[in-house]
Amino acid sequence: MNLPDRLTLKNPADVPLDSLIRFVRTYEENITGASTCSRKDILQETGIPGYRDNSWCLTDADDEVVAWAALTVRGGDTVDAALTALPGEHGEAAARCLLHRLLNRAGELGEEQDTHYGVSVRGVLSGDTVVPRVLERGGFVRGVTLGQYSVDLTEPPLPPALPENGLVRPVSSDADVEAVHGLHLRNLSKGPKTRSPELFRTLLNRLRAAGGIALVLDVAGRPAGYVLAQADDGEGRVIDLAVAPASRGLGIGLALTTAALADLRALGAARAWITMDTAELRDQEGLHRVLAIQGERALTHYVKQTV
Repeated sequence: MNLPDRLTLKNPADVPLDSLIRFVRTYEENITGASTCSRKDILQETGIPGYRDNSWCLTDADDEVVAWAALTVRGGDTVDAALTALPGEHGEAAARCLLHRLLNRAGELGEEQDTHYGVSVRGVLSGDTVVPRVLERGGFVRGVTLGQYSVDLTEPPLPPALPENGLVRPVSSDADVEAVHGLHLRNLSKGPKTRSPELFRTLLNRLRAAGGIALVLDVAGRPAGYVLAQADDGEGRVIDLAVAPASRGLGIGLALTTAALADLRALGAARAWITMDTAELRDQEGLHRVLAIQGERALTHYVKQTV
């Protein structure tokens, strides 16, 4: 597919980090009036193994990023992708161009592995006027919708109400990482999952090395759920939360969330964003009762079965 006029294709690894941060923040602010993107978010995205070979961006005549796409192989029969484009004169053409590259690359990787990959494009903001239309015309269908909640941390969150024989503690050993990955795979959320143990371990260890939060909740000595979070420049993010199917309904998810928010506040965060599968949220009223939620928005994953 030909490039849109006056746009240049680049490898995002060769684009200044600040340009990518500015691009994503502009995209979020245009749609919702607020941005959650931080430097750590972009570092985490660009630090995924294989990123350089599986990502692209388009820049305009002023060398500003106007569209960005990346693909990650997390194991299983579906590859995880991100596609973001600014609205405007070239928005739809830019999104189509990068989607074409994503699908071609997924096909190439499938040939290398002698399989046919599906593609999941994650985290498309509700209100995006460009990417959903391009995806649907490309044969994608709507998948899971995640809710993202903004929580005020200027007042301390309520202490976690632990289940009987419950204990929240840091992830601290290889056995803990293995147990957390097992919970990640068994969690009933339909969001993207990192099925590769090696990639999951790499990403979790990178989060911990960067000062992130990784907590596990044991019930009677057995891991029943975990939460991952990070803080950057006064703002926090709960980036992953899972509860074992057999332990649902015990308040484990809420206990882990409040524990992570307390740690984020201790790290200096005045606000935090929590992302969770709305289909998995059993007690919506309880969430609002315990947390000082200031706003919320929706993120949708789109899925194409095979390429």
